[in-house]
Amino acid sequence: MIVICAVTGFLSHAAYNPGLDGNATQRAGDGFDLYFFDWPTSPAWIYAVNQGLHVITGIVAIPLLFAKLWSAIPKLFEWPPVRSPAHALERLSLALLVGGSLFVFFTGILNVQLWYPFGFGFLPAHYYGAFIFLAALTLHVAIKLPVVRRSFGERGVVRPLRDDLEHTRPEAYDHEADSTAPEAPAAPTLSRRGLIATIGAGSLGLFIVSAGQAIGGPLRRLAVLAPRGGDIGGGPNAFPVNKSAATAKVTPALAGANWQLQLEGPSRASLFRFQLADMEQHTEDLPIACVEGWSTTQTWTGVRLRDLAKIVGAENATELVVESLQPTGAFRKAAFARNQLDDERSLLALRVNGEDLSLDHGFPARIIIPGAPGVHNTKWVSSMKWTS
Repeated sequence: MIVICAVTGFLSHAAYNPGLDGNATQRAGDGFDLYFFDWPTSPAWIYAVNQGLHVITGIVAIPLLFAKLWSAIPKLFEWPPVRSPAHALERLSLALLVGGSLFVFFTGILNVQLWYPFGFGFLPAHYYGAFIFLAALTLHVAIKLPVVRRSFGERGVVRPLRDDLEHTRPEAYDHEADSTAPEAPAAPTLSRRGLIATIGAGSLGLFIVSAGQAIGGPLRRLAVLAPRGGDIGGGPNAFPVNKSAATAKVTPALAGANWQLQLEGPSRASLFRFQLADMEQHTEDLPIACVEGWSTTQTWTGVRLRDLAKIVGAENATELVVESLQPTGAFRKAAFARNQLDDERSLLALRVNGEDLSLDHGFPARIIIPGAPGVHNTKWVSSMKWTS
């Protein structure tokens, strides 16, 4: 689960196309980004599946994390604190493993719940914290591998799990060996298979009450721990909102009849909404998927981005920067790569499910690009600039 969570986490970061203008996790020159390719647009649900797996496996792994910490934390208080250079290295890896795992998992959980009590940006902290956690985990596994091989060689993998509570015996303490076995163990109150069953039951329970926001269908009603898991009523615009117009400080006046879309490429143009509505319209069923794991598929209608590019002579542009009416805040601007611009399903959407967008869903117009993170499907679009 941790491997899946890690891989999908780095893929989620790549989905932002951090090599493009303004998309990087950090400001130019600060930190670094793993970025090797332009994020694909096909299949359209690629980001929804990736982020659903990332969030679900992260949540489901929490009981496993607690079980590991339960066995490892006593090692932090052993005496003497350092017995040898190898022991010092193990202590360092353990401290980084405990601290890194708690930081990465809990910042992730708080982000899913849309609660940010910390005074730093979630994305860069979670991203770079993952490097520390994974490096510490790799070092810890490498150090413990001889112990694992010896233990499995002596007792096997399955044999200890066959013992019921009456026949469960703690491992013998060996002062010379590097082991988590206690020096003076109390009588066991739980068998090894009971511990694994408890972890599994906890993970299953967390899956049931959180996965519905990503999977949808009947499970959505069970997603009681998901901020977007419940029933939000009916109507064409009745689907979850990541950021409302009020939160973004976008008023009806800003998005009213005087709104004009500014286009810039080799030439410039301004279009009122009624002029956009008079252009050839296209309809696509496309998902929106947010970093917190929520996703939904809706039917969008609007103008193809490549048709808008033709108006300003930008058919050969390799990058598009879109800005929002939102005056401040993260993701008020997003950049898109050539493959995203060329996809015929990429739209400046005016309508959803046959009705004009509501203000909360991006009226007067919003970007919809297959496979893109939800925050890059910019709402309340004010300007579009194509460059090469």
